[in-house]
Amino acid sequence: MLGLDDLRVGQVIDFGHWQLTEEAVTAFAREWDPQPFHLDRDAARRIGLPGISASSLHIFAVCTRLFADFEPGFKTLAMVGKDQLRLRKPALATDLLGYHTEVTRLTPSRSRPDRGVVRLSDTVSNGDGETIMTQQVDLMLRR
Repeated sequence: MLGLDDLRVGQVIDFGHWQLTEEAVTAFAREWDPQPFHLDRDAARRIGLPGISASSLHIFAVCTRLFADFEPGFKTLAMVGKDQLRLRKPALATDLLGYHTEVTRLTPSRSRPDRGVVRLSDTVSNGDGETIMTQQVDLMLRR
């Protein structure tokens, strides 16, 4: 597993891909975000979308899953911040999402030498390479 000392500023990490499906997008939306444009093609078209779009919560869940499945994994103690979240383009129910990050800051703890905080600059893109979401995430990692 990767700890704070295993990372370097500028390092890019690819967490992989996730294929959205209309069935999964609508099931998630029914449970957590039942907006019409997440559930119904006609409702999505009425607001200018070509089809059903995934909830932002669904995109966050996909990121969490891909992060958790990443090998060799991280020595994560906690998420301590999320900043500059931007939803750049809707994720459509048929999109193949790609998730990668860049290490932008490493801050060893002054009071607890066994840990520190890494800042990650995340990007989620669709299969055409268009950016769906960006965010900055701070994670506390063991060293």
